Amino acid sequence: MNPKTTTLLLIGYQNDYFSPDGALYQVIEEPARVTSTLQNTVELISQLQPHPLLMITTPIVFTPDYSEVQQPVGILKAIRELGAFRAGSSGAATVAQLTQFGDRLIEVPGKRGLNAFSNTQLDDVLRTHSVQDVVLCGVVVSLCIDSTARAAHERGYRVTIVSDCVLGRTLVEQKFYLSEIFPMYAQVLTRQQLTSELGL
Repeated sequence: MNPKTTTLLLIGYQNDYFSPDGALYQVIEEPARVTSTLQNTVELISQLQPHPLLMITTPIVFTPDYSEVQQPVGILKAIRELGAFRAGSSGAATVAQLTQFGDRLIEVPGKRGLNAFSNTQLDDVLRTHSVQDVVLCGVVVSLCIDSTARAAHERGYRVTIVSDCVLGRTLVEQKFYLSEIFPMYAQVLTRQQLTSELGL
């Protein structure tokens, strides 16, 4: 894996998931897992920051009236009912732990659903930077991580999931996706294994 052709894709690092007063904070069982995953991600970004590796955030943000969410079901229905990720709200904002990295993290806006490639310029950005490997961190493994990772795979990128920098709604769900689902189309590595693969 070459740092010059690799991107770290950060999904869902917003207050509505990671802040104790966030609208979807209770979706994740065991708050300690939320804290440790965020800490692990910050450590990984800090390690990668000096190297020529593209790092991207793809926040999900909706208009105040959620007019773009037509006939929502499941998590999108819950998001609308709870008022999560509303444009201009503190819940939609990127967590402070990531904003400290400033413009080292490139924000690709436009995400309105589970797949970070849908309705965004993400693929164009990756092609412009000659990216070959897409490395995913974030929340939730069974939703945005899985949907985005599959979309990346289908577009011809090599996909890696960082096992200690992703969250499932439950530990059972997380372990199942890491052991049974992701290996079908991606490699699963810890952050230490990732940095080793990158030769850092």
